[in-house]
Amino acid sequence: MPADAKTNDVLEAPRLGEPYLLTPGPLTTAFSVKEAMLRDWGSWDGDFRGITAGLRRELLAIAGDESGQYDCVPMQGSGSFSVEAMLGSFIPRDGKVLVLMNGAYGQRIAQTLKYLGRAHVSIDKGDYMPPRGSEVAAALDADPAITHVVVVHCETSSGILNPLKEISEAVYSRGRKLLVDSMSAFGAVPAGVGDFRYEAIVSSANKCIEGVPGFGFVIARKSELEAAKDRSHSLSLDVHAQWAYMNKTGQWRFTPPTHVVAAFLEALRLHRKEGGVAGRGARYANNRDVMVAGMRQLGFETLLGDEWLSPIIVTFFSPAHPNFKFERFYELMKARGFIIYPGKLTVVDSFRIGCIGQMDSHVMQKVVAAAAESLAKMRVDTATPPALALAERARLAA
Repeated sequence: MPADAKTNDVLEAPRLGEPYLLTPGPLTTAFSVKEAMLRDWGSWDGDFRGITAGLRRELLAIAGDESGQYDCVPMQGSGSFSVEAMLGSFIPRDGKVLVLMNGAYGQRIAQTLKYLGRAHVSIDKGDYMPPRGSEVAAALDADPAITHVVVVHCETSSGILNPLKEISEAVYSRGRKLLVDSMSAFGAVPAGVGDFRYEAIVSSANKCIEGVPGFGFVIARKSELEAAKDRSHSLSLDVHAQWAYMNKTGQWRFTPPTHVVAAFLEALRLHRKEGGVAGRGARYANNRDVMVAGMRQLGFETLLGDEWLSPIIVTFFSPAHPNFKFERFYELMKARGFIIYPGKLTVVDSFRIGCIGQMDSHVMQKVVAAAAESLAKMRVDTATPPALALAERARLAA
């Protein structure tokens, strides 16, 4: 790090003048994606059924399913709806789950399983420490009743990219099954069926594909979809029922977010044009590298070392300076055209800056300049974090 800031073409700024969303989704979208929502669609009409079929095919292509073993099932609602649908449909009621937690979204999975009445245990690594394959192997060896392991691919509460390959190898070498919440990674980070093994993976329209909120999608092995019949706890979150109905009729079982689906087809076109996962991921990584280098020059410190930084979102420690208040920093950054994200760490104060969406390295340079201006306005002459923050980071390095 850092990458050359000139490797990207300059992307169009938000045409309506809205701030950039430096968040892990919803995010800043292309004007053509917004424009695609201006037309009304009949949810039962053949043209809209064609849109649905097209997005299912393209998502399977992104997942690299060349053998036809998987299928794609879009589900109405936020990404969390699709995660719950996956858990309730693919985990038998007498199954037992090992949840790998290192942040808020792993905790949400455990909370969901509690609502679903599924037996579960966890490996809780705290705010950001990565679950490792050896730990998963030991937990599975110690408890033969565990049938499934569930993990968050990119835990955006810290910005860490969890080591899915070694986790998957540990799971399948012991005859268990892996379910993946790749909400904020699929489409920009390798998550195809050939990258690591899994039974199902979930993501959302408003993440790395750069669509808008309104639906998520489950990509699952067809054998798992077939086995999920009559298993779900919910009428509307039944992945098998949605899959069977779509395959029979080409339609969604209940009213779909038609405008959002049409916009997603345009987002998929732009994703393909950019070079797919590799192209999108390269731009996001460059965004991260340019932004992190600039913030470090201002004195900010990242929570994670370079080897753990995802190209999705980066957590920075808040400065120890008495004049620094995140709420004030947030408003100053927003006034300069950037909406950032509060931190989720429990031990030390932090904030997060996203790298995804319709942004390039030129925008990230402006983010750094806005941060410098905001610090000056607050009369914060150093962004050095408290000693406790650096001690926390040393734990990860160890």
